[in-house]
Amino acid sequence: MQAFFWILIFLTIFFIMEFMAWFTHKYIMHGFLWSLHKDHHLKDHDSWFERNDAFFLFYAAVSIICFYIWNIEGVWWCLPIGLGIMAYGATYFLVHDIFIHQRFKLFRNANNWYARGVRRAHKIHHKHLGKKEGENFGMLIVPFKYFQK
Repeated sequence: MQAFFWILIFLTIFFIMEFMAWFTHKYIMHGFLWSLHKDHHLKDHDSWFERNDAFFLFYAAVSIICFYIWNIEGVWWCLPIGLGIMAYGATYFLVHDIFIHQRFKLFRNANNWYARGVRRAHKIHHKHLGKKEGENFGMLIVPFKYFQK
């Protein structure tokens, strides 16, 4: 029975992270921490790294704290929480940084309806270079209006 709850917690946390990514992006990145996020839109740097990359540290820290509590304190449900956060972070990195922004030259030839929709939606968000007026949505849950066959 514990395996069932472990999987349920993991999947719940993974999908809650989609909401957290949307919320963080809309109200924190395009809000009071715009100074860290704006280089992601404006490309006002010559480095491969962006100030925007600092945001992953927060979620990594939360995941690490969950692993610590599980390992040291024996709180079993902290493991699926930490793994759910980590799995979402890995998925986000794969989709956003590698697939969409091509920070590594992988998946360049992906051209199915989902790939085109995700890229189209993200491009529309990035056409707004300022803090305000960018459409905002999650990484995995993209409005259907962007998907055209």
